[in-house]
Amino acid sequence: MTKIITALVKRQLRFQASIWLVLFPIALGLTSGWQRTQATIPQQLAQASTVQNAPADLKNLLTQVDAAASRGDVKGVLQFYSPSFTHGDGLNFQTLEKSLTSLWQRYPKLQYSTKLLSSKSEGNGIIAETETKITGLPSSNGNKLALNATIKSRQRIEGGKIVRQDVLTERTLLTSGSKPPQIDIKLPEQVRVGQKYNFDAIVQEPLGDDFLLGTALEESIQPDKFLNPTPVDLELLTSGGLFKTAQAPSTPGSQWVSAVILRGNGMTMVTQRLQVVK
Repeated sequence: MTKIITALVKRQLRFQASIWLVLFPIALGLTSGWQRTQATIPQQLAQASTVQNAPADLKNLLTQVDAAASRGDVKGVLQFYSPSFTHGDGLNFQTLEKSLTSLWQRYPKLQYSTKLLSSKSEGNGIIAETETKITGLPSSNGNKLALNATIKSRQRIEGGKIVRQDVLTERTLLTSGSKPPQIDIKLPEQVRVGQKYNFDAIVQEPLGDDFLLGTALEESIQPDKFLNPTPVDLELLTSGGLFKTAQAPSTPGSQWVSAVILRGNGMTMVTQRLQVVK
């Protein structure tokens, strides 16, 4: 009897969610850090030294990019990017502009704060690694989602312009409602091609009498995804979260792995970047 009731509820509650996955590079924050390793004390001191001795022009560039991004000033941000800009996710100068415009129309009150992690001279340019935190409160334009993201990236700067950028780690949290579920995510940062891996999104609070709806999905990171977010179907969850075994694709690249969990008084969506290597 329990199985019959569960099946009926599942059919009734399964729906096309009005929540759109906001999967984007947030390339403007100047972020970095793909392979994270445990730094030794000498390494930490060396990194601190490179930051302390970083050129004033580099620090000023980061400050100005943050300020323009926090204003939602697309043109103000793009003045710091080379027209020949390339990105590890396949973006170029033109598609970056479109992505930022679309993002800030959806989230008009984002605030950016970038920390320089390291910098070094290389040829006629500078390689800078940074960590950017992005926050956004629910807006008055009908979008009730709050956003928090942390992105690490590496960029090459030549002549005061960003010519290349690669996102290294990325985590985006979207919440809505009076009490969005608190979720603990378990996901490796890196897997090999074809390797099986586990992705768990565990709800931390007791459910009580609440129904729990959710889904998990993986998507390859492609430029068109920044402009065409993916709608998701939510299904009734019979346990306190999502527990999924997935298999990495057969070719190297970056994946977005997302969990969306909805309960009566709130919704949480977490997206993390997964690197697939040989």
